[in-house]
Amino acid sequence: MNAPVTPAPFSRSGITVPGLPVLPDNVERHVIPGGGSRALEVEAGDVINVQDTEGLQAVECVHFTPDGISDAARLGAVGDPNANGLLNTLRSGGASGQRVLGVLENAGFSLANADSVVLFNGESYAGEIRSLTVMAGGLFCIAAPGGPMSPEQQNSPTDVVMFIERATPRMTGEKLQPPAPLADAVLDENILPGNAFSFEVKAGQYIQILDVQGRECSDFQAFSARALDKGLERDIDPTTTRSLSGLLYPAPGIYSKYFSSDHEPLVEIVQDTCGRHDTFGLACTARYYEDLGYPGHINCSSNMNRSLANYGIRPRGGWPAINFFFNTLLDETNALGMDEPWSRPGDYVLLKALSDIVCIATACPCDVDAANGWNPTDIQTRVYGQQELFKRSIGFRKTAEADLEQTQETGFHACFAEHTRDFIEYNGYWLANTMTNYGTTAEYWACREKAAIMDLSPLRKYEVTGPDAEALMQLAVTRNIKKLAIGQVVYTAMCYVHGGMIDDGTVFKLGDENFRWVGGNDESGLALRELAAAHNMNAWVRNSTSHLCNVAVQGPLSREILSKIIWTAPVQPTVQDLGWFRFCVGRIGDFHGPAVVVSRTGYSGELGFEVFCHPNDARAVFDAIWEAGEPLGMAPLGLAALDMLRIESGLIFAGYEFTDRTDPFEAGIGFTVPLKSKEDDFVGREVLEQRKLHPQRQLMGLELDGGTVPTSGDCIRVGRAQVGEITSAIKSPILGKVIAMARIDITHAVPGTRIEVGQLDGQQKRLSATVVTTPMFDPTKERVKGNY
Repeated sequence: MNAPVTPAPFSRSGITVPGLPVLPDNVERHVIPGGGSRALEVEAGDVINVQDTEGLQAVECVHFTPDGISDAARLGAVGDPNANGLLNTLRSGGASGQRVLGVLENAGFSLANADSVVLFNGESYAGEIRSLTVMAGGLFCIAAPGGPMSPEQQNSPTDVVMFIERATPRMTGEKLQPPAPLADAVLDENILPGNAFSFEVKAGQYIQILDVQGRECSDFQAFSARALDKGLERDIDPTTTRSLSGLLYPAPGIYSKYFSSDHEPLVEIVQDTCGRHDTFGLACTARYYEDLGYPGHINCSSNMNRSLANYGIRPRGGWPAINFFFNTLLDETNALGMDEPWSRPGDYVLLKALSDIVCIATACPCDVDAANGWNPTDIQTRVYGQQELFKRSIGFRKTAEADLEQTQETGFHACFAEHTRDFIEYNGYWLANTMTNYGTTAEYWACREKAAIMDLSPLRKYEVTGPDAEALMQLAVTRNIKKLAIGQVVYTAMCYVHGGMIDDGTVFKLGDENFRWVGGNDESGLALRELAAAHNMNAWVRNSTSHLCNVAVQGPLSREILSKIIWTAPVQPTVQDLGWFRFCVGRIGDFHGPAVVVSRTGYSGELGFEVFCHPNDARAVFDAIWEAGEPLGMAPLGLAALDMLRIESGLIFAGYEFTDRTDPFEAGIGFTVPLKSKEDDFVGREVLEQRKLHPQRQLMGLELDGGTVPTSGDCIRVGRAQVGEITSAIKSPILGKVIAMARIDITHAVPGTRIEVGQLDGQQKRLSATVVTTPMFDPTKERVKGNY
């Protein structure tokens, strides 16, 4: 049998584009979410390949002919009379699952009497593929069964991927068809390259601008209909918009509106799957092409003039516009450049009209530079009714090759939404930034003096299980996992072969063959899975992030608060007895309460704990903690206050204190690399041994003389020479001074050394500072140990 067809990155003439996977015209790709199902029409001769990407996921499927008959032989398989995962998945899928089940039953497709096929029984390896050949046309249903994962367990249902090789291709040629609308569209117009389309939108309606093929720009403008009725032209003004939002261009969230020159908000951006646009340049003009030697070239500004003339709008030589998907570059020489768009096939922006407006959108015809990837293609424009409800979202991908995900709400989102509307996107989730009626400073002092609660659910959780689980973790991270006891947690680094950091995180040992990795990004989980495969290890790495949300309860009173509400069995330590970097399995209230895992860990420099639970139990967990903590002065805490706490305490943050070009020694966590006591090899060890012997840079603290807070990336100078850069800085409330963490050349990384922080151009403004050790607050960590 031929090998199944799976996506490969687009590649041509030495250029590889991981974000644009290529499949043959006759192959479709569908993701079946863990705990979910899909139903698709199939024809005789179709070949179905199902891949369990993470392993250990059960998969069941069933085939129905149009007359409702189910026979596993029509898939070239043998049915299992005991299989009921597909039926149970729909039954437990809430209202939507019951609806689907009802539709199937009403159409004559009875899952209760179906001849189901078990493709995977929950014992598969990561990447394993099973194939079926369809013998007769009909309906194909598939499910990846699984229920809620209790926090002390590791049976998280995970996604599987299905590829269908169609006997009769449904799409031929290179041109892609637009994806399905987000809802019933009031208007649905395809704009071919070199054309413009104008249309009217009522207040409250939604506008979707969609890049069908990828790498195509669309110039967009909106005019106040009320102003046009008065003979005035009031359109989106990019300069006003940038000034009022403080951003190069608005994004979903707090600063999301586009304004006219009269400061009237005309539209706001609700969803954006691309994240790269332009508000600086004009829509392409006749003069632009003439200056390049292409007189008469069709251009967006002229197209807009012709279309807008229908509304009595005067022509312009060049239209200021919101250039969606246009990739503008601003460099240090003050030059405005551009490159190919970041947008991929199906990427879109979704706008909401804030008043009655006249809109225009184009499909840019530029084929003489990289603006449209040298190949102009079509744009789809859709309008949806006021009755639709679209959540704010910023497109997120775990890796360049990963599927697009919308910004998610954590299990605790509704709890924190009762205290604030200030949420920002962080790693694919909405997280509270500051709290209404508290503010960053009050949140900070609550944590330092009493207690605070914060949502840390976006931390990535991966279940590492199997006979070789310990060997995998020992190879993957810098700490000595062989010394880890059941019930213990260890903080560690994970590195690439060249010594640069993939991530920092914690390893929980749940059993001899059971570990849980909690880190900051999905690259670390992917690295674990790839490492297991490369070394042929009998270990599985499965993502459980969506099944484990967690809050941090930090501060001097955190132990007292949690001791009131956490019940543990006699074989587990109580919260009162829980040691530093230990965890226990417990329940809220009593034996019958929601299950939780409580670890004595944190990111604040205070005595603290983290409480893990399933999202279904998040409300009960939060309410119990809040009821016990609020009378003692506990406050909700946002990201802004957390940053103050962690900088004072010398705790590092990805993208600031470390990147993939920073080793653990340079990141200030050399203690996580015990080269003497850990004799086993681990990824990056050989390089790290040399770097420890020959250090180049070191993370140090700075105490600044004045009240100006430097910015991450500001240069550090001794005389005219740059010797380092600021990684993070704040004005410390408890220390009463401006402090910073900085990566400094080893020659000057000596406490007491006087340096200067360069601002403006790095030379014209200098901030005097003294090099000190980190952490700058509680250097012996007495507070973290609970010694107040």
